[in-house]
Amino acid sequence: MPRSLVLLIPVLFCGALAAAAQQAAQPPAQQAPATPAQTPVTNLGSDANGNPLRLAVKTGHISNYDEAKVKPYTLPDPLVLSNGQRVTDARTWERQRRPEIMRLYETEIYGRVPATAPKVTWQVTGTESGARNGTVTIKKIAGTIGSAADAPSIKLTLYTPPSAKGRVPIVLLVNFGGGTAPAPPAPPGAPPRTGEPPVAAEILGRGWGYATIFYQDIQSDRKTSPDEGVIALARAAGQAPKADDWGSIAAWAWGVSRTIDYLVTDPSVNPARIAIQGHSRLGKTVLWAAANDPRIAATFSSCSGEMGAALARRDWGETLDDMAQNFGWQFAAALQKWPGRWNEMPVDAHMLIALSAPRPVFITGGTADQWADPVGEYLAAVAAGPVYRLLGKKDLGIADKQPPLDTPVTSGDIGWHYHTGGHTATPADWNAFLVFLDKYFK
Repeated sequence: MPRSLVLLIPVLFCGALAAAAQQAAQPPAQQAPATPAQTPVTNLGSDANGNPLRLAVKTGHISNYDEAKVKPYTLPDPLVLSNGQRVTDARTWERQRRPEIMRLYETEIYGRVPATAPKVTWQVTGTESGARNGTVTIKKIAGTIGSAADAPSIKLTLYTPPSAKGRVPIVLLVNFGGGTAPAPPAPPGAPPRTGEPPVAAEILGRGWGYATIFYQDIQSDRKTSPDEGVIALARAAGQAPKADDWGSIAAWAWGVSRTIDYLVTDPSVNPARIAIQGHSRLGKTVLWAAANDPRIAATFSSCSGEMGAALARRDWGETLDDMAQNFGWQFAAALQKWPGRWNEMPVDAHMLIALSAPRPVFITGGTADQWADPVGEYLAAVAAGPVYRLLGKKDLGIADKQPPLDTPVTSGDIGWHYHTGGHTATPADWNAFLVFLDKYFK
């Protein structure tokens, strides 16, 4: 791998991108962790540009938004085996290096799916042909998790063009909400949220379909998660927790695969053309789901940030320390040994992205979402490139020439869009993803 891709010196965006990254005010000096007698205040407010400032108690780290304070780092090489041997062919990647990286993510980051994970049984509960003035056919499907009388259910809704002849490509959206959690409110004046994409008409117009699920139908998202939902169902009574037990992200990714179990059997769905989309923590989820499930043909990870598409070794915005402190239940317990030791981790985000290769991945970030480190997301996408090239695919580009703001890059097998705006999947992101997906689903 070229040295420029292994040793990634943080680079500044030119023009509008430089302004987005560099306008942040200097954060306060780091302070020592609070003593046990103190009640630490972890939310320190925001800097002058509205970027969140957070204290990680274990390490004393405070959020950074100053490129001058981002220390140089060396990324682990995705094309070097644990024994030091270089990977030079696709066979060695598939049979040796890729399984090594998968095991590292299972044991150190997200956790393993246990062999005792319950079965999901799917049943169509209703079909509305020619709904919405004949523009779409809507099918409701329920996936019962386990066999208990009060078993939870994954609620899947499938939308397909009514005039489709044969099986159609599908984009599966992994949405917030579900379980006992209300769906996030819609913006003022907007219709109620259904989990449908803002480009629903464009998807149907291409002769494709889309489907929606809600993540907390699969597993709750709170501190008590390890004692709830599918994670609890898979654990034997009295079983002691292990360092590599699965966290919520692994459970959500498992639920995505169980949903695909149904989709590949539906007579209206093309089983070879199923894409998935998720935003924020669900952007992390879809990256891990794609790594685990080769039936996923393409992935759209929106603003996934730390422990998703953003490099953990790059000190910007939210860090691994913050994730371990504030969202520990989403990961394996083993993650707790890595706060303050980012450079010692055997993996980083470029390797997570590369686990999807040669299948396409599309990644986005926003100028007003510096907490998620969009520059770090871009750099990780670039650093995944050598694996894609090894497998005969086209990568994103080189780190010292970043694309202009609001200019999607969709010509290769790793796509990128840095939008003006915040922590959201914008209509522009979605339209760029459809253009990206055209190459594979047309």
